[in-house]
Amino acid sequence: MDLPLVYHPDYSFPFPAPHRFPMDKFARLHDHLRASGLLHDGNLHSPERCSRELLALAHDPDYVNRFHDNALDATALRRMGLPWSEALVARTTRAVGGSLLTADLALRHGLACHLAGGTHHAHRDFASGFCIFNDLAIISLSLLASGRVERVLIIDCDVHQGDGTATILADVDAAITVSLHCENNFPARKATSDWDIPLPRGLDDQGYLHTLQQTLDYLLPLYQPDMVLYDAGVDVHQSDALGYLKLTDLGIAARDRLVIDSCLGRDIPVCAVIGGGYDNDRDALARRHGILHHSAAQIWQQRGLG
Repeated sequence: MDLPLVYHPDYSFPFPAPHRFPMDKFARLHDHLRASGLLHDGNLHSPERCSRELLALAHDPDYVNRFHDNALDATALRRMGLPWSEALVARTTRAVGGSLLTADLALRHGLACHLAGGTHHAHRDFASGFCIFNDLAIISLSLLASGRVERVLIIDCDVHQGDGTATILADVDAAITVSLHCENNFPARKATSDWDIPLPRGLDDQGYLHTLQQTLDYLLPLYQPDMVLYDAGVDVHQSDALGYLKLTDLGIAARDRLVIDSCLGRDIPVCAVIGGGYDNDRDALARRHGILHHSAAQIWQQRGLG
């Protein structure tokens, strides 16, 4: 058995151009992984759309309904940053379903990767920063409510702070939020995660990996979680349009291996999502996101998982 990967064609759809959000990157990532042989019909898992009831675990039901029913006001739409459409509703709910499926596969097999996810700016009752529903919070609350896990640790390595995740889970002691992010970047007004690790602009591979190693070495034995949710945003890359850090492709690969190996070495399952990434060269961006899946597949083989 190969590394479980989760994707659905709903993730990318024709999108108004020009727009800063790279809606086509998910399909390009799929095509890149399939062309490389890493993704095939035998390890591709297709998700259902997430129900309104499950979304309401982390979000205000009125907000959930207003988004579905195209009843968001102009201020809410501006904060969301995306034009509403039926395709956006399908894409959004399917992607949350994909993150939930990835978590389920990770619990069963030890490791699984999504080809989307990491919508960490979504708050309980409003969208923000291209994030509509917070998949990391929904996974955490769903797994905890079902009793499948007793403690979840979220390791958010997107370049932007996971402010929505932090606020939604602020009073949930069994869900620990960790955010390694560029200090001077969006959002301007930071939330309070359980562990915030602000990083200076211009930080390179060596400095980043040193900080991450210290973080993992301290927090994994401290909390001994039953599951790690890993947001592997590639907006830490030196060529990212919105990042301000200086990681290389090799640095991102080392980061992904470090997180996954540190967890699996302690028998902690890892559910990985792709997080943010912004580049006008969408094929280069897709390859950059694919570093996660290639790194995870190498570890899967080395550890004989499945």
